[in-house]
Amino acid sequence: MRQSNRPLPSLRQVLKSVLGALFGVQSEQHRHADFSQHRVWPYVVIGVVAIALFVGILVAFSQWVVAGT
Repeated sequence: MRQSNRPLPSLRQVLKSVLGALFGVQSEQHRHADFSQHRVWPYVVIGVVAIALFVGILVAFSQWVVAGT
């Protein structure tokens, strides 16, 4: 495997990128920077966790609404 001299993105950078992509507000500059990274796994893991949290919140909210009626 080829090693990159670029530093790994921080957790904050990955979160910002994933949340921006999920909501569709990510800039072209950030998208280019993300795709220039050689490691995709931090983005995949954070993306799966973010989607799971979102779905969990929707399920909990819908159960709360249904239970209140």
